[in-house]
Amino acid sequence: MTAPTPQQHEIRALHTDTTVTVYQAYSPSLGLPAARDGRFPPAWKRDRMTWIKPSFLWMMYRCGWAMKEGQETVLAVEIAREGFDWALANAELSHYERGVHPDLATWQRSLRRAPTRVQWDPERDLHLNRLPYRSLQLGLSGEAARCYADEWTVSVRDVTPLAREIHGLVREGRDGAAARLLPGEAPYAAPGHLPGLRGRLSGMSTHSLGDNR
Repeated sequence: MTAPTPQQHEIRALHTDTTVTVYQAYSPSLGLPAARDGRFPPAWKRDRMTWIKPSFLWMMYRCGWAMKEGQETVLAVEIAREGFDWALANAELSHYERGVHPDLATWQRSLRRAPTRVQWDPERDLHLNRLPYRSLQLGLSGEAARCYADEWTVSVRDVTPLAREIHGLVREGRDGAAARLLPGEAPYAAPGHLPGLRGRLSGMSTHSLGDNR
């Protein structure tokens, strides 16, 4: 039986009752100490916006299977579910969308105040081709970035070997074997009371936000 196509805008992630796993890629000089210590080192700039990605394959697209310069170390960062939900609740869309925001000026004011922002990009398959549905990214800045690094993080793992193994299987044409190694991402039903998931972000369902492109 063919699996149903995921909804156009749906949070899909590897998650437990208490945590959500997101992915980032860094240079070895930053990524390896973070994985070794299970937390981000002081060199990780907490005053800059950082983007977290629940989709492993979108991360592979972004970092080129860990082969792009400065992105050679892929980290799986397990964060507290409460922190992830807080980020969603306090998010604004990264772009102005007619019908979602009253006007451009209102969106601009909201974006300046929001510690997190939502962006949707086409999800990718094993060959990094576009799929007909979107993958969530969350941009964290200010308070959100600091909490992510110093409070929400539960564990940090170096999954670069996994990325390389999957990529190797894909290059050999062994897509089935590659797919079996992918993290088990599933729809993430965020609590419906989170204000950032309703109206202000596009009036989608409780586990959907808005379109970016």
